[in-house]
Amino acid sequence: AGIRLVSHVVAVGAQRASASTIPTPADEEALCAASMRALDLADNARFEAAVDDAKHSGDTIGGVVEVIAYGVPVGLGTHVSARERLDARLAGALMSIQSVKGVEIGDGFAQAALLGSAAHDEIVRGEDGHLTRTTNHAGGIEGGTSNGAPIVARAGFKPISTVPRALRSVDLATGEEAVGLHQRSDTCQVVPGAVIAEAEVALVLADALFDHAGGRSVAEMRRNLDSYLQVVGERA
Repeated sequence: AGIRLVSHVVAVGAQRASASTIPTPADEEALCAASMRALDLADNARFEAAVDDAKHSGDTIGGVVEVIAYGVPVGLGTHVSARERLDARLAGALMSIQSVKGVEIGDGFAQAALLGSAAHDEIVRGEDGHLTRTTNHAGGIEGGTSNGAPIVARAGFKPISTVPRALRSVDLATGEEAVGLHQRSDTCQVVPGAVIAEAEVALVLADALFDHAGGRSVAEMRRNLDSYLQVVGERA
């Protein structure tokens, strides 16, 4: 279908990315070369320092990753069935990743603080004559279906629970106070977490494409999808 994905780290602990540059799949090599999978060097340095500080203090730290899918066809998902909504499927897949405790699509929670006139994406006709949106607060999904804009999904990872500075607990055999067992622990999991989140989004989109285009082979699915996109293109 020509969909391409990229993932990056947008927050580590209280440190949030300040750069306005949004990565594309063309930035994959640069992201892989960055220690904290952040395109902006200043952001990457702050994220790395936050992890180092947590490690030196005998602690762990979480963060937020973002996955962006470019070239997603219009109409994947459905508004009819709650379980088949594309945003619901993405949320379920991302929440299935260990340590993930929160998921948002597009501006997610930030939209809740806005008035409707500022929160929604206006539709206009672009210079090329095609319909487009002036913003992407919805993260590429409206009414449970993809709207043609890039799909943006974020997942929040809690700090790893096996904290080197062992936390208080209770010995279930004796009922006495105890401390949690600590054998080993990574300090932060957001860098591999970003890649895992990207894979989960890819799997959901692949399933949604299969549901939408059907067929008994990739070639048949591609023909079905091409025919559909031609009709959609004529309307847009």
